[in-house]
Amino acid sequence: MVYVALLRGINVGGKNKLPMPALKATVEKAGMQHVVTYINSGNVVFCCDQKPRAELARTLEAAIEADCGLSVPVLVRSLDEYETMMGHLPPDWTNDQQAKSDVLFLQDEVDTPEVVNELTIKPDVDTVKYVPGALLWTVARSAVTRSGMMRLAGSPLYQRMSIRNVNTTRAIAELMRRVAGE
Repeated sequence: MVYVALLRGINVGGKNKLPMPALKATVEKAGMQHVVTYINSGNVVFCCDQKPRAELARTLEAAIEADCGLSVPVLVRSLDEYETMMGHLPPDWTNDQQAKSDVLFLQDEVDTPEVVNELTIKPDVDTVKYVPGALLWTVARSAVTRSGMMRLAGSPLYQRMSIRNVNTTRAIAELMRRVAGE
């Protein structure tokens, strides 16, 4: 079965430095196969026997701490879960000079439609959609500073998610599909 592990808070602002070759080696050592990393922000696609996501996340967190000395949260999604989320991501959402569009992957304990109630959303500025496992958010670049979602950083909820822009999210989906085809 194909999975992606999304590490939170590595290689950001010079903190929690973790080279991708070291991460790949750690994930392989933890028993995963066909391991591929994507960019330097902690995205790891791999295959293994079907296991509960929480078990895989704990295994990878422990391996990363043991091998690399970093205690970082890991979110795991199967290819099926990822494809379901991708089916809700509007194809015209971009992350470029015109728009900022992100996928906020949620840890299981906050993965509920009611999580939207904890956000400051300005309907005339932000578009936010809940889908199982994530929040989808877009805002015009010209309105980012007026976005209510900018208040999310530093909140307890922010600590329970791992964010990827839509370009990275789409590239991970393609990588997962390629690994599944091997």
